[in-house]
Amino acid sequence: MNDTIVAISTPIGISALSIIRLSGNNALEIAKSLTKSNHFKPRYAHLKYIYNDNDNIIDRCIVIFFKAPYSFSGEDIIEFQSHGGVAVPKNIVNECIRLGARIAKPGEFSKRALLNNKLDLSTAESISKLILSQSKQANEILGRLLKGDLKKFVESFRKNLIEILAHIEVLIDYAEEDLPKDLEISINNKLEQSISKLDEIHSHSLSMQHIIDGHRLVIIGRPNVGKSSLLNKLLLKDRAIISDIEGTTRDILEETITINNQIIKIIDTAGIRNSDDKIEQIGVSKTIEYAQDATIIIALFDGSREFDDKWILDILEQNKDKIIIAAINKSDKKQIFDESRIEKYETIKISTLDSSVFKLRDLIEKKISQDSINIQEVILTSNRQIECIKSCITALKGAKDNISDFEIFSFHINEALHCLDLLTKPFNNDEMLDSMFSEFCLGK
Repeated sequence: MNDTIVAISTPIGISALSIIRLSGNNALEIAKSLTKSNHFKPRYAHLKYIYNDNDNIIDRCIVIFFKAPYSFSGEDIIEFQSHGGVAVPKNIVNECIRLGARIAKPGEFSKRALLNNKLDLSTAESISKLILSQSKQANEILGRLLKGDLKKFVESFRKNLIEILAHIEVLIDYAEEDLPKDLEISINNKLEQSISKLDEIHSHSLSMQHIIDGHRLVIIGRPNVGKSSLLNKLLLKDRAIISDIEGTTRDILEETITINNQIIKIIDTAGIRNSDDKIEQIGVSKTIEYAQDATIIIALFDGSREFDDKWILDILEQNKDKIIIAAINKSDKKQIFDESRIEKYETIKISTLDSSVFKLRDLIEKKISQDSINIQEVILTSNRQIECIKSCITALKGAKDNISDFEIFSFHINEALHCLDLLTKPFNNDEMLDSMFSEFCLGK
């Protein structure tokens, strides 16, 4: 981390302002060279001209110097607030590179902040998710985590586990007859409470993942029941190709809409039927996979045809924990479909040829509005965090099962502490950090 990095922190395009960040040991010297000025008072805004190597003016910018360690990254940081557009910010970056900086990797500013103890791992992940958040609920959840709620929980929970470990050390060091008789019972009770609390957080976090990442709505059905027409109607645009020929949709189509301030990714899948066409078979296989990953499934049936949808019902039965809506399409035609076959599901009749589709949209809104969002609880926002808690639960259960074998018990408690620490501490695992921060944008 001895080199100096630079990146544009705002989207490139026509705008009033653009922010360029420069971080590292030579950041101040590079700024002095670019501005032909030696005066930079920390945390003050300076209006300066920026010059290129031919002494031509690139722009007139606000330049702010954040002196280490009192900066986001913990290093000297220079922020150039230039005019927006494409040429100006890129030219400033090129001049910084000419003077010895290099382009930052995705998330490298945040990675340096983490390694310089300006951020913990959970806060860094929350920042990444916050940048990508597209709903009010996700914003509220991630905003709380920026305050360090997860870090506070980990510290408190860690303290309880260390107390348990200390009691076990006492059991190892002293004769059993010299100890309170209820000590082992007390330890067992504390373990049960700890496991119960982590189970609660784990389950709650899994149920809230769609708030952070958005709902995944999958439309499934036999060929030619109107899935692509339904997609187009929900999107209010022609996104999918529509044809009377069965098997037209072979690839998976994905689009995003917002309903009730929640992001919903709609996925139009291939029609499910027996087919010798290998490409169509792959599409059907993908349909089953997407249904498993969905939070909402719309099963579309053709009301003008007799029931021949056993495969669809099999998929619904395998995913009965999801929000399921059975939509009977083509209500404008004579109805011969046997509705009793789907009576266990929420059912609605529609026609993709009229406005009845918006009743389906209203039903989707009603279903997702029933989500109970308790942002007072600690919520894990990444798969990595969820896996850490899951491993911690496994370790604590191992300790509980071996409470009479003090050596094995201590091993499992230490393993639980390690899993807990991984929520907020990186332990300098460069490969893991590079993978995580690669999902960040360049200027972050």
